[in-house]
Formats: sequence, C-alpha cells, structure tokens
Amino acid sequence: MLDQNLPTEAQLSAAIDAAKARTEVADIYFVACGGSYALMLPAEYAMDRQSRTMAAHALNAAEFKARAPARLGTTSIVILCSHSGTTPETVEAARLAREKGALTIALTHVAGSPLDEAAELSIHYSHDPKRLEPTHSPAVLARLTFGILAAREDNAMATALDAALNQVPAIVDNAIAAHEDRIAAFAERHKRDTVIYTMASGSNYATAYSYAICIFQEMLWVHSAAIHAGEYFHGPFEITDFDVPFIVLKGLGASRAMDERAIAFVEKYSERVTVLDAEELGLGALPADVVEYVEPLVFGTLLRVYSDRLAFYRGHPLTVRRYMWQMEY
Repeated sequence: MLDQNLPTEAQLSAAIDAAKARTEVADIYFVACGGSYALMLPAEYAMDRQSRTMAAHALNAAEFKARAPARLGTTSIVILCSHSGTTPETVEAARLAREKGALTIALTHVAGSPLDEAAELSIHYSHDPKRLEPTHSPAVLARLTFGILAAREDNAMATALDAALNQVPAIVDNAIAAHEDRIAAFAERHKRDTVIYTMASGSNYATAYSYAICIFQEMLWVHSAAIHAGEYFHGPFEITDFDVPFIVLKGLGASRAMDERAIAFVEKYSERVTVLDAEELGLGALPADVVEYVEPLVFGTLLRVYSDRLAFYRGHPLTVRRYMWQMEY
C-alpha cells in the first residue's frame, strides 16, 4: 500500500511506474461491482482500441473470483475500484489477484479502507458527482489506462488525453448550464414513469449501463435496462412504443453510426425519447482521436444532474434505499 499522504498525482505515477517495471504484461483485468464496474468498461474499450500486446477484461468482482482466470498471474495487472473501499467481493478479488502474483492497483475514495490494504498499490481519488476534474475516479482511471499504454507500448495518446481532460470541466459546466430548461422539462415529463430505458454504444454504453442499474433501479426504483445500440435491432426494439421512455447517448467515436441508426428508429415510434449528443455538448472541440475516451465521463456527469432533478420531482431522494445498507445480504 502506498503512503496515504501522497497526493493522487504521485500515486498515479507510482502505479504507472510499477506497470512499466513488470517484465511482461499480457492481460489487464478491470474488476469491480455496480457503478465502479461500469466505470471499468470505458477502460476496457480503450485498451481494446489501443493496445497491441495487452488483452483487456472487465469483470464483476464476484465473477472474477468465481471464474479464476487461468491466465491470471505474474503477467497480469488487476485494476480494482470501490468508492468506499469496503465492497467485499472487490476486496476478495484483490487478495486473489495478489496471491496469484498479479500487480494489483486499487482506486478508492477512502484511504485505509480494506481494499486499500488488500492491494499492492492504491490511488485515492476525489469525488463530486456533478463535476468532473482530472482527479475524479473516471478521469483517474482513464489516465492510468493511457499511462500504462504509454509506459509499455509508447502509445502517444496519454498527452492528448490529459489535455482533453483539462478542457472537460468547462465543457461539463457549460453543458449543465445550457441544459437547465431541458433538465427541468425532463424531470416534469418523467416524474411518474415506472420504466426508463437507456441506450448507447462504444465507450458510452458504460454510462447507459451505470444509469440503468445504479440511478434508475437502485436510487430511484424505476425499472430500467441498458440497451446496446448495436443490439437494439436484435430483440429490444420490440418493446418500443409511443409512450415508452428512452435516454439515448449519441457519441462521436467509432460507434456513432450505430447510435444514429437506433435513434432514427426509436424517434420514429416513441414520442418520449431524450437524446444527448456529444457534438451538441461541445465535445466536438476535442481531437477526433481522443473524444471517444472522454465523452462517457461528460455524459455521466450531465446525467447525474438530470437524475438529481428527477429525484426531486419524484419526491424520492437518491440516498433512499430499500435493502442496501439496511440489512445483511
């Protein structure tokens, strides 16, 4: 475990140095649960798009332990995340990975937590769900991912990513301000809905998944499912009707054509579609080769503001739980 007094930047550098020092890295496992697991999906996407030598695998922590990948060992890096650092499955996954000789790197908001203690190295991030800074968890994970790519493969994208992340706080603030009226209208329109679907593709599918399971299901008790835009026409589009609500994220990356096709259909048959377009949010100002690695962070932050307003209109605070933290499970 790193010195808990080290700032995030020093911890991040130490983790990248440790990844560089490994004789061989064949696999990187991104392991977590719930919203932290969703956080891992853009990192897996980035590795798939960019790495020539390292295979990426994003797994739920309990699944990671149960699966016990045969390739897990000294040629593996296991990156884990738990906001509280107390998620039992993630702590157990860290211990398993370390026992197998993998380099374990934990991301957590809480220094001295069980995950912090279980992992070989830790990075402590700051947190504000309605803002996005380079030291917040999704940005830290993106920087770690591209830092490892730079260290092990001389990938040149890390510098461009850092520059883009420095522009993101202003982009997010401007997007939230520009959407003020739309956010209020969304909350009014959906305050009594019992189901809201989310849809996206590419790196943005992670945000659709996170909001389906963590915001709508967990925090608002609204039935939801994340639909991949590429899968929409292979089953899910049959539930589309004039009164069925959808939130669709339209990215600027390699998967944009999938989003456009899905939007063209869903808007034809449903009157209750909310489309958030990365271009309209100002992300088109970022370099074309880096924007798809940044846009899920922006979508996630903006949607949190939408969700907060919806919670207020529904009279259901996001902190209310029926089972979580209320009992043993």
